[in-house]
Amino acid sequence: MVTGDGGRDAASSAIAALSDAVRAKARELGFGLVGITGPEPSAHLSFYRRWLAEGRHGGMRYLGRSDAVARRGDLVLTLAGVRSVIVVGHEYYQEDPPGVPDDPSRGVIARYARGRDYHKVVKKKLTALGRWLEGAGATECKDAAPGAAVPSSASVSWRAYVDTGPILERELAQRAGLGWFGKNTMLIHPRKGSYFFLGVLLTDLALEPDEPFTADFCGTCTACLDACPTGALLGRDEDGAPVMDATRCISYLTIEHRGKIPAELAVRMGNRIYGCDICQEACPWNARFAQVSAESDYAARESWDAEWDRDPDDPDDEGPREAVIPTADGPALVDLIRMGEDEWDAYTRGSAMRRAGYGGLRRNVAIALGNWLAESATPDPDAVGELMAALSDEDEVVAEAAAWGLGRAGPGD
Repeated sequence: MVTGDGGRDAASSAIAALSDAVRAKARELGFGLVGITGPEPSAHLSFYRRWLAEGRHGGMRYLGRSDAVARRGDLVLTLAGVRSVIVVGHEYYQEDPPGVPDDPSRGVIARYARGRDYHKVVKKKLTALGRWLEGAGATECKDAAPGAAVPSSASVSWRAYVDTGPILERELAQRAGLGWFGKNTMLIHPRKGSYFFLGVLLTDLALEPDEPFTADFCGTCTACLDACPTGALLGRDEDGAPVMDATRCISYLTIEHRGKIPAELAVRMGNRIYGCDICQEACPWNARFAQVSAESDYAARESWDAEWDRDPDDPDDEGPREAVIPTADGPALVDLIRMGEDEWDAYTRGSAMRRAGYGGLRRNVAIALGNWLAESATPDPDAVGELMAALSDEDEVVAEAAAWGLGRAGPGD
């Protein structure tokens, strides 16, 4: 039994030592940012509910499920006995290739989706951190609260999330000292910018929390708001929280939205065919601090790689299939719209781009082709021909987008 002030000091020292070891291990695994916070209920839940009530989430109905909202507010509903939250950041910035995004004949894919699916990359590292926790002195700190007995053995519980569960990652990251909420709703670190993925590891271990990040360094800057071509960023509300209307966001429109894209928004999408980085590109903190990621998996896919086309969880998958694979770094729009579904399957295997679906990507490319034709004094015959062919697409949304795109060509556009 641990008792007395000496026992409390010993317990605190053990917790501090393990917490430092956690931070060091996270950095060893490649995370450029790591912080620790407690599992206190969310202070942002009222704002989140108001955002949902206003319909700002669009068709992302999963965000408004009552069980999911409750879990976002209280982490105990996700991991019983949770005592600490480890938040990590994994940088992914990639430079645009020459000519992109200015060449309207080439599609722009958001930087985060040009390489291997970040969910898999970050989750693998977080899982390694969780398994390390199970043996790294955890038996000494499992119940190391002041005055508490420390069992001779203990099983550590943990759960890892990478943008896949009902977790308010950015609030937890702010509480863990990793940055502030920018006016573009991104988390911004004062020495890293915002080009990083967040991962969260819940655990029932007692760890020493970091100081929350309380400063707001956006100041009077409105660069991101001014740069957003669709007006999706609405500034801060009366409580200081940044507000986004997801239904106007190019990322939402090109990925989550499944139907027709309104013409008044389509004309502003330009050649962005999957996601959008415009608000981050405009941010002075990224202009100053963004560095190309050292993670090779985030580099844009340039050529055929058999490992990308093999599903390690499917014993019947024999690997690659023959297909023409365009680059993910400013691909030619004509090459993309020519892809059949099997080629699309190969192109997006192992990539976050699969989320848009085959029809969704074709819709986006058709819109981008239309915006290209609108800029061209002499419309490209291949672009016109592919849009003509897409008029008979079995997907009505794709066919409508092709018709819209063809309507963008000609005098007066």
